[in-house]
Amino acid sequence: MSILDKIVKAKKEQVERDQSLYPIKLLEQSIYFDSPCVSMKEYVCRDDKSGIIAEFKRKSPSKGPINLYASPEKVSISYMQAGASAISVLTDKEFFGGSNEDLKTIRNYNYCPILRKEFIVSDYQIIEAKSIGADAILLIASILSENEIKQYVALAKTLGLEILFEVHDADEIKKYVEGIELIGVNNRNLKTFQTDYNYSKEIYDQLPLDAVKISESGINDANVVKELQDCGYDGFLIGEYFMASGDPGASCRKFVKELRSTRYSDVESYKS
Repeated sequence: MSILDKIVKAKKEQVERDQSLYPIKLLEQSIYFDSPCVSMKEYVCRDDKSGIIAEFKRKSPSKGPINLYASPEKVSISYMQAGASAISVLTDKEFFGGSNEDLKTIRNYNYCPILRKEFIVSDYQIIEAKSIGADAILLIASILSENEIKQYVALAKTLGLEILFEVHDADEIKKYVEGIELIGVNNRNLKTFQTDYNYSKEIYDQLPLDAVKISESGINDANVVKELQDCGYDGFLIGEYFMASGDPGASCRKFVKELRSTRYSDVESYKS
């Protein structure tokens, strides 16, 4: 059984437990439930932002511990001060060391788009995402059927949530449906967990024209972001590279500074 299969199996079991402990009627009483969502699509594309979706990630199944005791408050505030467009929060506990509380804390300290990075296999998790303060959810094409994707997109729309639809190959792109705001190409193969950012370039021409395009995983160089921008990508999900450093916020700030300097250099070269 692959790591992904193990995660999905565990997630379905977890959802069953959570539904009995925290019924939907209870989730709907959350202070966040009726709050308007902040558009990740708009923030990623804003000229005054970097396009970076900075991720809060404690560990991973392939790498083990990354930054187990990081403060969601301090890291998220420093990410936004560094110029990130949005924040991604892994809420899976068993495999990634995250929690719903991490996302709630980040919501309390930041007015910015927050993506709930989760392995969604149930309507319940989408309602739960809204109840903990998320603005967008992740739908992973490889673990969902076309009917499930249509169902989850429709539910997310009723709650005001945006969708980042994640693909890794051309066949998965065929599951894309109208109403999805962002499409992400995961440079990490979820079966082998190997990464290669060139995959984003190879698959770009097959992506739907009307979605904001995000390159995810395996990005650790501002020059790589520049290459992907030239290809047509709007946003870049980066987590492990920032979180593995002693100071994720400082790492993000340095990265954004380098990215902006490459843009400035390009403008100067064009002028001359």
